[in-house]
Amino acid sequence: MASKVGTKTRSQIREFDLIRTLQQRHGRKSPSVIRGIGDDAAVVTSEAGRWSVLTTDLLAEGIHFDLRTAMMADIGFRAAAANLSDIAAMGATPQYILVALAIPRTGTSDQVQQLYRGMMAACRPHHVQLIGGDTSASDCGWFISVTLVGMVPPRKALFRSGARNGDLLYVTGTIGDSLAGLMLLNERPPRKTQRPGTPTLSPRHQQFLIGRHLRPTARIAEGQWLSSDRLATSAIDISDGLSGDLRHICEESHVGAELDLGALPLSPACRAYAAARRLDPVALALTGGEDYELLFTLSPRHQAQSEQAAKTHRFRITCIGAIRPARHGVQAVGPDGKKRPLPITSYEHFR
Repeated sequence: MASKVGTKTRSQIREFDLIRTLQQRHGRKSPSVIRGIGDDAAVVTSEAGRWSVLTTDLLAEGIHFDLRTAMMADIGFRAAAANLSDIAAMGATPQYILVALAIPRTGTSDQVQQLYRGMMAACRPHHVQLIGGDTSASDCGWFISVTLVGMVPPRKALFRSGARNGDLLYVTGTIGDSLAGLMLLNERPPRKTQRPGTPTLSPRHQQFLIGRHLRPTARIAEGQWLSSDRLATSAIDISDGLSGDLRHICEESHVGAELDLGALPLSPACRAYAAARRLDPVALALTGGEDYELLFTLSPRHQAQSEQAAKTHRFRITCIGAIRPARHGVQAVGPDGKKRPLPITSYEHFR
């Protein structure tokens, strides 16, 4: 059923009308797509010798998104961005997307269309084509499953397992913004008063943080740069939180790490939110997932070259620590210079 996009819900939605609509609006023609939406399976061509990179994510209403705080287009955008970020972390180029939906009986055709508009808004800048999927009924909310297919030259894919003792630890962009944005969305009602002496949060900062949560940026170009120039020794995207995702690199590479908390890149908006709510911005950065920034390691001998190249490409990268032997564990260096074990505060299903 790989290229069937239809529905079996008991609502006003009609399966084959939806197929035709999606095919007309999003089923772009290209030489690489032999058969897309409308058949039992999609057929595509690829360059001989290139590695295929495949990823999939399942989003469940009430777990990954809340219709009270996000529009369907934003939910679709984030669903696509999560998969695009996985492709970015591998240093690959995204090419095709497949979408499977479970729609509650209260779901409407307009909601489905808005969802797809959001997904394609995230995919369009990277020329990703919708080639199929499936749809079903649901008795307990929306479920969105996205599969993304990408390509990378042989032996240039980035993995979590390549970090070595002495490598430097870097992150793109700023972190903690998405969690701050989510917390703002969940404030009911919005705060209208502040304690005496507490800084206020400007509308500009609020808009930035909410935008970082609802419309995150997948670092495709940064991942391709790290892959093509063979700079990074390992990489992962920050989807669950820095404290947990760093451990994934350490576990897969059989190393430890030393994280400099004072070096974490925090946006002015994240700092302002933390000050206004009397929170620790570093805690937001360690805990918050779904920033979809790239966490990567590189050899010290490539530091100057990489930082200069990043400036040339206008990529923001920040050195936030170093890789240590496995016996070192994962340590955090605080403002006082003391090292302490880094607690896991990231999100984890079933925990």
